[in-house]
Amino acid sequence: MRPTLRQLEYIVTVSRLGRFSLAADVLNVSQPSLSAQIATVEQELGVRIFDRNRGGVQITAKGEDFIARAQKILAELQDLRHAMTNDAPTGGRLRLGVLPSIGPYLLPQVIKDVHHARPGLRVVVREENTRDLEQGLKSGRFDLIISTPEDHPNTTQERLFNEPLWVAVAVDDALAMDLQAVGAGDLQNRIFLTLDQSHRLSRIVYALAAECGGVVSDEYEGTTLDSIVLMAASGVGVAVLPDLYARRQGIYRDEVRLRPLSIPNANRDIALLARSAEAPLTGQNVLTRSLRSVARGMGLSVPEN
Repeated sequence: MRPTLRQLEYIVTVSRLGRFSLAADVLNVSQPSLSAQIATVEQELGVRIFDRNRGGVQITAKGEDFIARAQKILAELQDLRHAMTNDAPTGGRLRLGVLPSIGPYLLPQVIKDVHHARPGLRVVVREENTRDLEQGLKSGRFDLIISTPEDHPNTTQERLFNEPLWVAVAVDDALAMDLQAVGAGDLQNRIFLTLDQSHRLSRIVYALAAECGGVVSDEYEGTTLDSIVLMAASGVGVAVLPDLYARRQGIYRDEVRLRPLSIPNANRDIALLARSAEAPLTGQNVLTRSLRSVARGMGLSVPEN
């Protein structure tokens, strides 16, 4: 049957890496062979998947659809292999995508609880930004994601918790001397530091800056929370941080001082999201209960249902 699974793997790898040469290296094939196989698929189906140029490859509209379907097929094959080689009586696998500002601080206890409740269930976790989580859920690369619900329309959403926000400032900043919560007036004319715009946190910070009469730095966008904390420590601006990071890592940093925000919109909702047309997956209910239980134990606001 054509296209073959190997040809699907070639095409998905090129789409992920953006270059035929890099994909050939990763797949351990020659570039001419890789190009010929993809050209064969395009010719047999009568579609163009990639437009080639000096900067790499551009995926066509038809190519986007092809790649999304190919990713689902390859993921199903991987699930089949796992199911057939897993001897556990309550087996299964969940591919879980999660925001990097949540994963390290919430999931260790959650995974432990899930393993205790469902010993054969394997939860495979990958941290990605909001935009990539959306793409991964649509393509079938993820079964479920933990993210901000407003960024993922047309999904089934189970609210997990609401997370307040904090600010980090340099140790010699005036706000570092005040032990009280920080209000909007305290941040007037301040420079805000945040992650790049592929993260929902960035959009929240832009809204906060506008509300407080501040401005978001156009000279620096961090890729990690640690990086914006370091920028705040240098006195460049005020870093806005989620509660889980702030209370489990940020407060132990000597180079900054952390303060909770006392502003109505200084928070974010977090949800477990699935593709809307699908029935609950094996282990999904166990995962949801554990996520809410652990979040509640950490002092976060969790819905009753």
